[in-house]
Amino acid sequence: VQLQASGGGLVQAGGSLRLSCAASGSILSINDMGWYRQAAGKQRELVAVISSGGSTNYADSVKGRFVISRDNAKNTVYLQMNSLKPEDTAVYYCNTKGYERGTFRRFDSWGQGTEVTVSS
Repeated sequence: VQLQASGGGLVQAGGSLRLSCAASGSILSINDMGWYRQAAGKQRELVAVISSGGSTNYADSVKGRFVISRDNAKNTVYLQMNSLKPEDTAVYYCNTKGYERGTFRRFDSWGQGTEVTVSS
């Protein structure tokens, strides 16, 4: 299963960006879809995750500013980022977990990362 992320870029503090991540391949079902980020010199951290049923969980640092959503028909997860702060600057990675069609093997796939830079 492959993930293709897009939507990163350079934005001023207070601005907004929308990230997208589409999964493709032999997909039987997708469970959780999420976004993680890794700032320079720091460990990768969870930003937000959404279950197949639509339940969401956010890092405290982004609650009230970021919204995660998904389109199950398109196997795509989105991250709407509002009121961006310089501390949101990082490479953002999408992640999906599910089961492969045919083999029924579980997959845990990562996207290539998309860079978000927030200037002050």
